[in-house]
Amino acid sequence: MVEIKTDTALEAMREAGRVVAQALAGARRAAAVGVSLRELDEAARTVLAQAGASSPFLGYQPSFAPSPFPGVICASVNDAVVHGIPDDYRLRDGDLVSIDCGAQLDGWTGDAAISFTVGTPRPADLELIAATQQALDAGIAAATVGHRMGDISHAISTVARAAGCGMPTDFGGHGIGRQMHEDPHVPNHGRPAAASRCATDSPSPSNPC
Repeated sequence: MVEIKTDTALEAMREAGRVVAQALAGARRAAAVGVSLRELDEAARTVLAQAGASSPFLGYQPSFAPSPFPGVICASVNDAVVHGIPDDYRLRDGDLVSIDCGAQLDGWTGDAAISFTVGTPRPADLELIAATQQALDAGIAAATVGHRMGDISHAISTVARAAGCGMPTDFGGHGIGRQMHEDPHVPNHGRPAAASRCATDSPSPSNPC
């Protein structure tokens, strides 16, 4: 069930979102050739601590995960699609990096991700980053009164396919608020004017929400 947020709740969520933005910026500033993914995680942890926020990622263990998540960021490098663990891997020149981070502040949650390159970028990676930004913009533009989840999914997948990008069918976007994963689920693929429902109380690889 989707919780309709009040103006007060939305402003509180913005504060959590600002902390996420600061943590992502901190991790990106720390990223350089020779820096480990664990050090990026530490940079984000510092920002969360200074803001008085906690991490919804740290210790998170959905039913399909073999162990709790050990970091405050997901750090995915090159061909790692999502949910990479921040370990001792040291960044190399030309690496494509995706950082996902969340923050819980005063009972509300923020969650976002960025992608960037380290050192000398490969043209294909810059094209991928540009295409994903365009897909995000298209999804946001489709999120208007009267549209449905399928319209948003369709807008995203249309841009991605036109750019020649592959998209994982088992993952997608999700609502957020008091919890990191809330309704509605936003699939990566969808038909215009088609509704989407998500059982957030039982995430799985085929229904990660």
